[in-house]
Amino acid sequence: FFTSFGIIYTMRYAKKVKANPELSISYETDKFFRDDFKADESEDLEFKFGHKLVFLTIFLGMSWIIWGVVFHGYYLPEIAAQFTIMGIVSGIIGVIFKLNDMTVNDIATSFRKGAEDLIGAALVVGMAKGIVLVLGGVDAGTPTVLNTILNAVAGILGGLHASISAVAMYFFQSVFNFFVVSGSGQAALTMPIMAPLSDLVSVPRQVAVLAFQLGDGFTNMIVPTSGILMAILGISKVEWGVWAKQQIKFQGILFVLGCVFIVIGVLINFQ
Repeated sequence: FFTSFGIIYTMRYAKKVKANPELSISYETDKFFRDDFKADESEDLEFKFGHKLVFLTIFLGMSWIIWGVVFHGYYLPEIAAQFTIMGIVSGIIGVIFKLNDMTVNDIATSFRKGAEDLIGAALVVGMAKGIVLVLGGVDAGTPTVLNTILNAVAGILGGLHASISAVAMYFFQSVFNFFVVSGSGQAALTMPIMAPLSDLVSVPRQVAVLAFQLGDGFTNMIVPTSGILMAILGISKVEWGVWAKQQIKFQGILFVLGCVFIVIGVLINFQ
C-alpha cells in the first residue's frame, strides 16, 4: 500500500514539474547540472572503440559487484575496492586509446573532480554519526542519554489505552529515528523495551513491531541524521531545509496513514 501511495505521490509531483520546471524544489540548486549538461552538449565527441571498452569495464565491474554481494557477502569495503578498480582500468583504457587526449595525470585529476561532489556529503555523514556518539552510542547495555529517553517513554506508555499506546509507540519510534537512524541499532535499543511493554498495555507484539517498522522507515526521508539522505542531497546540491519544507507534507500524510494501520492492527488483534 505505502509503496503504491509513494509512487502515485511522486508521479503527481513529477507531472507538475514537467508542466512547469520552476515548481521543482531543485530548480535553483541544479543550475550547476544544467550548465554542465549544456557544456557537454556543445562538444562534438566521437564514440570510439576505447569508449566501448570503458562501457564493457563498467558492465563487467557491476556484474562482479552483484556476484560478490549475492554469493560472497561483499559489503562497503569490497564494493569500494571494485569501483576503484573500475575507475583505474577505465583510466588506463582512456590513456591507451587517447580518449579526449587523456594522459596519466588526467586519471588523478578526474578522480579528484569526481570526489569534489562527494566530499561534502561524506563530511555530513560523519557529523550525523557524531550526534549519536555524543548521546552515548547505541549500546543497549550502557547508561546513555538514549537509554534514559527509552526508560522515560516506557513509563509514560504504561497507563494508556491499547490503541493510544500503539500510536504513541509509532510516534516515539518516528522521533527516536532522528537519534538512531540504523534500523538494526534502533531495533536493538527499543524492541527489548517495547515488546514486553506491549504485553502490559494489551498491544499485540506484531503491532509493536509494525510501529517500529513504520517509524524507522518513513522518517529516514527527512531526518538530517540519515547519512544516506544527506549524502544524496549533497550530491544533488539540494539544501536540507528546502527538502524538508517539501517533504514535511508527505511525512504528515504518511504518519496519518500509519496511525490508521496501527489502530486497525490493534482492533483486529494483528499477530
